[in-house]
Amino acid sequence: MNTGFVDRQHVARRFSRIAPNYADGDFLVREIDRRMQERLDYVSLQPKRIVDLGCSRGGSFAGLAARYPEAELIGLDISPAMLANGRQTRPGWQRWLGIGRTGEPLRLAADAANLPLKNRSAALVWSNLLLHWLDNPIPALAEAHRALEVGGLLMFSTLGPDTLKELRSSFADGYAHTQHFADMHDLGDMLVGCGFADPVMDMEVVTLTYDDFDAMLAELRAAGSSCAMKARRHGLTGRQSWAGARTAYENLRRDGRLPATFEVIYGHAWKAAPKQTPDGRAIVRFDLPRKG
Repeated sequence: MNTGFVDRQHVARRFSRIAPNYADGDFLVREIDRRMQERLDYVSLQPKRIVDLGCSRGGSFAGLAARYPEAELIGLDISPAMLANGRQTRPGWQRWLGIGRTGEPLRLAADAANLPLKNRSAALVWSNLLLHWLDNPIPALAEAHRALEVGGLLMFSTLGPDTLKELRSSFADGYAHTQHFADMHDLGDMLVGCGFADPVMDMEVVTLTYDDFDAMLAELRAAGSSCAMKARRHGLTGRQSWAGARTAYENLRRDGRLPATFEVIYGHAWKAAPKQTPDGRAIVRFDLPRKG
């Protein structure tokens, strides 16, 4: 059974369905966003335009606007419902978020693999937990590289292969029950292949614990984290499969709690000056000696 393809229409439908209540289930997304934002403390960058790929309701906007008050913010997401719900902000929020020269961030419904942006039009491309929802990260990474100006930065997070390993191992029906997650080292190679320079990758494991199996599933659904692989079961999962999964998961209980592992991968890389022209000719740069 092929587990290598993502049903992107299912992804869009799922996130559109949960959009009105997404703020009740996105606590892990927001925590990872906070940890990504901390990494910007070590980056020297004053971007005029920031593009947030997979922005959902715009949860990263507040931190980015506070850090870069003069930057124009553009958020792109595959779900128009997520974008629309993100506009329903608290009184006074838009005024604070709109510090700078452009006011309310621009929100666009678009595919990360086909960005409606001009070449070299952004200084920072930001993406929190998007890549594992894509069929293949490479087209999105290549588009990010195209949209970045020379010297621009791509910063992202995604989930690695150990994510939800407990859930994956508990089913024995031959179907996919979690996303296919790319390895950290493979992502680093993809960045280089797309033309990025000096990629930096790191990883941490976050383990959430639950009272019971149903509570875990409910939380995953609230966050939109149900399986969107084409190799998932498209009909109802039978009682026997559910019973077997529950029993297998119960065997993992430790200190009265059921664990759920999330392997969180962080990456960033820069867009360097091109080394060759579009027709393949090498570009040689000479640094002129300074006078005096």
